[in-house]
Amino acid sequence: SPQQIFGTATKTYYPSITGINPEDVYTVTIMPCNDKKYEADLEAMEVNGLRQIDAVLTTRELAKMIKDAKIKFADLEGGEHDPAMGEYSGAGVIFGATGGVMEA
Repeated sequence: SPQQIFGTATKTYYPSITGINPEDVYTVTIMPCNDKKYEADLEAMEVNGLRQIDAVLTTRELAKMIKDAKIKFADLEGGEHDPAMGEYSGAGVIFGATGGVMEA
């Protein structure tokens, strides 16, 4: 799944270009359903004894955390993307649309 691909990249590729120990990387994903929590816990999803995804929050859980913390996105300062994984394209915009995965 895309979640596990992301986890593998953050525990292998990212440490290899930054010099960080993979055991020091804690990966959290934000997913729309609870099934991703189950998937992340599967023993088959471990690589070299490391879980590729350490924690999964549902979008509902994240929304509640943002609301409880009274975060107002319009009031936040701008920032820069992480240069280690900072390349991106506009394909992510169409990803959630019907047929978007195929087109992206």
